Amino acid sequence: MSEFLSLKNIEKRFPIPGKEDYIAVTDVNLEIKKNEIIAIIGHSGCGKSTLLNMISGLDMQTEGDIYLKEHEIKGPGPDRAVVFQNHSLLPWLSVYDNIEMAVKKVMPELDAMELRERVEKFISMVNLDAAKDKLPGEISGGMKQRVGIARALSIKPDVLLMDEPFGALDSLTRANLQEHLMRIQKNVKNTVIIITHDVDEAVLLSDRVIMMTNGPEATIGEILEVNLERPRNRVELQHDEEYIRCREAILSFLYEKFAKDDE
Repeated sequence: MSEFLSLKNIEKRFPIPGKEDYIAVTDVNLEIKKNEIIAIIGHSGCGKSTLLNMISGLDMQTEGDIYLKEHEIKGPGPDRAVVFQNHSLLPWLSVYDNIEMAVKKVMPELDAMELRERVEKFISMVNLDAAKDKLPGEISGGMKQRVGIARALSIKPDVLLMDEPFGALDSLTRANLQEHLMRIQKNVKNTVIIITHDVDEAVLLSDRVIMMTNGPEATIGEILEVNLERPRNRVELQHDEEYIRCREAILSFLYEKFAKDDE
C-alpha cells in the first residue's frame, strides 16, 4: 500500500549568477501517512520552508518527485492549504468574508445556505463567532491566525501546511493556539505538516519530528517517533518520560550534533 504523501529523492537548487547553484536541500526521502501530524525542525537555512513550498506546489523541486494520493504534485491545488506566519488576510474584508471568499473559490457548487453553513461552521470551530463581522485590523494577532486556520480548513484540504504559524505570537497566545489546533485536528483529522523552531511545540503537536541537518545541502538527519497518547496535556507532559526523551533527543540533535555558532 502506497503512502498518502511521498517525497522521493528531492533536491532543490537555486541559480546564482556567475556562481555555482546554491543547493538548499538534497536527497530528501519521506513517506507521510494519512491523518499524521509531522513537525519539521532545524536551524535557520536548513530548507524547512523550501520543503513546505515544494509540497504546496508554490515552488518546484529541481530533482525528484512529490506525490499526494499517488498523483504527482506539479503546482498549487485545493487539496493543500497553507497557513503562514503572516496571516495574509484581506484587510478590507471581514472575518466572515475572508473565509467565504476561499470557500466560494474552491466549492462554487454550494448554494447560498450551504455556503453560509460551511463558513459559520469553521468560524465556530476556532471560537470566533463574536468577531465574524470584524475587519482584520480590529482583532488581535492570535485571532487573525485563527481566521487563517479556519480559512485553510474550510476548503477541505487533504494536507494542511503550516509555516511557523505561531512564531510571531507571545508565548501565552501561542500556547492557546496550539490547544486550538489539537482540538480542531481531533475533529477534522487532516494530514498536517508544521514548520517550527520550537522544540516543545514539535513534541506537543506531532506524531513524528523530522530533524533537518544544516544547510546548504540540508537533508533529513533523523526522524523521531513521538509515542504520546492523545489528547495531550502540556502541564502533565512536563513530567512524562516519553516527552522528556523526545525533547532531549531534539535538543541533542540541534545543539550537539548540528550546533550553529551564529544562532
